[in-house]
Amino acid sequence: MKKCISSIIILTLMVAAMTGCGKTDSKTDSKTDSKTDSKIVSTDGSTSMEKVIGALGEAFEENNSGVTFTYNPTSSGSGITAVAEGRCDIGLSSRNLKDEEKAQGLTETILALDGIAVIVNPDNPVNDLDLETIGRIYMGEITNWKDIGDNDLEIVLIGREAGSGTRYGFESITGTEDACKYRQELTSTGDVITTVAGNPAAIGYASLASVKETVKALSVGGIVPTQETVKDGSYVVQRPFVLVTKSDTELSATAQKFFDYITSSEANEIISSAGAVPVNK
Repeated sequence: MKKCISSIIILTLMVAAMTGCGKTDSKTDSKTDSKTDSKIVSTDGSTSMEKVIGALGEAFEENNSGVTFTYNPTSSGSGITAVAEGRCDIGLSSRNLKDEEKAQGLTETILALDGIAVIVNPDNPVNDLDLETIGRIYMGEITNWKDIGDNDLEIVLIGREAGSGTRYGFESITGTEDACKYRQELTSTGDVITTVAGNPAAIGYASLASVKETVKALSVGGIVPTQETVKDGSYVVQRPFVLVTKSDTELSATAQKFFDYITSSEANEIISSAGAVPVNK
């Protein structure tokens, strides 16, 4: 009798173990199928690209029923890290990849070009600055607006946080890398625009595609920042909008379809309407 009971217990445990394994396999298969058949396209990175990528994502959703597009506005550096770690499909960077980032197995694809507008409060009478003067202002060599012939106000320097593609581009072009005397380092393009709009003594820089009427974009060396002057290269304070992907990892079918769409000429009108200059013909 005892042997019979023991046999029943052993058999029961074996069946339970086999059933448990079957459940685990089922979940694993389900995850795999879900990832393969995912209808979500996830992006992460540059806040400067918000208007452009948002418009492209909206158009893609409208033309592809059941698809969800997501965008996490962080910074270029964070977006690059996110795609490297597999936390998003496509990273968004408003600067080119560095050699060490490419060495990590990342690939860049230029989506568009964008001007970096040097902005002031609309009440500021200054309309034009040359590149050298902008650099001297940001390095703290010129500290008062009266030093360039205008209001007697201490210049308030507004910029972006470390890791921002806009900051990297601005400092590289103006020759002010690691030398800027910022009063505030803000974490988004919108915050820079809002802060400059509210301070008559402030100067900042922001994506041309995102500039609003609440601030005034200065001409640089006599060249007004527009899509045309960015495209022909006469406005020198500009940088690329970059899509970042993993070189050795295929995108999901939906993410690849999105990537192909936004890098095709079909998307050019949307990119232009969002204020950037498309590069794909």
